[in-house]
Amino acid sequence: MEFSQGRYQIGGVDALQIAERFGAPVYVYDAATMKRQYARMTKAFGKVKRLRINYACKALTNVNVLRIFRELGSGLDTVSVQEVELGLLAGFDPHDILYTPNCVSLEEVTEAVEKGVRINIDNIEILEQFGAKHPEVPVCIRLNPHIMAGGNSKISVGHIDSKFGISIHQVPHVLKVVAALGLKIEGLHMHTGSDIYDAEVFLRAVEILLNAAGDFPDLDYLDFGSGFKVPYKDGGIATDIEDLGDRLGDRFNEFCAEYGRDLELMFEPGKFLVSEAGFFLVRTNVVKTTTASVFAGVDSGLNHLIRPMFYDAYHHITNISNPEGKPRIYNVVGYICETDTFGVNRRLSEVREGDILSMANAGAYSFMMASNYNSRFRPAEVLVLDGEAHLIRRRETMEDLLGTQVQLDALRREAVV
Repeated sequence: MEFSQGRYQIGGVDALQIAERFGAPVYVYDAATMKRQYARMTKAFGKVKRLRINYACKALTNVNVLRIFRELGSGLDTVSVQEVELGLLAGFDPHDILYTPNCVSLEEVTEAVEKGVRINIDNIEILEQFGAKHPEVPVCIRLNPHIMAGGNSKISVGHIDSKFGISIHQVPHVLKVVAALGLKIEGLHMHTGSDIYDAEVFLRAVEILLNAAGDFPDLDYLDFGSGFKVPYKDGGIATDIEDLGDRLGDRFNEFCAEYGRDLELMFEPGKFLVSEAGFFLVRTNVVKTTTASVFAGVDSGLNHLIRPMFYDAYHHITNISNPEGKPRIYNVVGYICETDTFGVNRRLSEVREGDILSMANAGAYSFMMASNYNSRFRPAEVLVLDGEAHLIRRRETMEDLLGTQVQLDALRREAVV
């Protein structure tokens, strides 16, 4: 979000006008930021001869966003068969979609196979079942490197107690299964989780995967996941993607020379590509002063943006209605019948009833984690593309809440009586 001529803008469009036109609360995404982040990542790993960025669409699956990344040349990382279907609807070639589920049945894996996408398996038992049923289908194997790369424990998935991946120590068992069933292993995969603070730790995990790759002679690609951290505050910690790209690029090229051919280097960024592109605009309902705090109560809550309550995530908050107001200290809270605090002791320009507040870094895992808790409607989504704001998801209505409910005739008659 930029401040120009006394007004806040998103992608060159006045943010207050967006709120007035589409209502609040509303998620707003800047396509230019997504494109910038994608270009930054491809440039950072420019040393690699074969590079594939697979957008991790669980971060934000609106089909219009998927189409942006398809047009940029991205592949797609999916974790459910429904995400696979959305990717196909957005025009992705099945071969450009990698399906990486966790704790799903063989039936769902088979559904993905029938759609023609690439398959990634992280469970020896499912690998055995898959090999018995689909011996002709190439497969990728997700390994757990037992590395804690940093960040919140709820989003760190490469450590020894994680449910994700096949333990690196179980590779000998995997090799026995592969040999017994005649499986073709086309790729190896790892993902340590989000918020990689230390490139050195990530590079240690890289070495673990490269070492394992030597046992698989028919590989076409290696997928190193993602987890690249973006800053949430001015001067906040972020992954130095350029330094990582330079160092990993050299090491990967060296490995390919040892392996005997150029493998494809894959990544699956989600938050890195869309987090900074998103802003969540909410309207202030009340300003409430108590003996201990001043609360700015807004027309949203954990039903729309659960990350601060779930992960203790920080989202920078700005009063875009009163940018020149006198700074005061507020607790920004929601309207849900739970403790749903967006920010504590935030220094904001004086907040008045009706003011629009903007929460930054709302592009990833914000709408995607939204719910109808308290029977509240989920907000609209707006995409700013080429200097114009476009509605890409309408706000829900009562008809949407009732649309999947089946009312029993007997109870409906009683209600009428």
